[in-house]
Amino acid sequence: MKSICGANCCECELYQNKKCLGCLKTKACPFGKKCFIANYIEVGGRESFEKFKEKLLKEINSFSIEGLPEVKELYPLLGSFINVEVPIPNNQKVKFLEDEEIYLGNQVECLFHEELFFGIVANTNFIMIIQYEINGENPELILYQKR
Repeated sequence: MKSICGANCCECELYQNKKCLGCLKTKACPFGKKCFIANYIEVGGRESFEKFKEKLLKEINSFSIEGLPEVKELYPLLGSFINVEVPIPNNQKVKFLEDEEIYLGNQVECLFHEELFFGIVANTNFIMIIQYEINGENPELILYQKR
């Protein structure tokens, strides 16, 4: 089954386990909140969403972050899959995302160290880049940019 954004729901574990009914059956609210991607497409069309994604990729690739390769694609991701606790300066750990939200994101390997990765997450309001080791260990907030 295809979704509004074009993702193949049949490949998703949540859909297979009936924890998600897909955005078509839930009117773009597969996890209780309106998916910003589906909303963007419904309001402006697929072409508008693709232009938005291209602009996001240009913004992400314009940051001069050492070791970050060119990011070529962003995928719809559920917040609970990518919402890691990140240490902040006052020795607390904070989760920046909402578990029920859908974001655009990707994971890319660091250019200089094969056991380091960058997690890129964005929506219409922000871009966030986190660096971490294998299995999400030792996350570090590299960038949080409001849009």
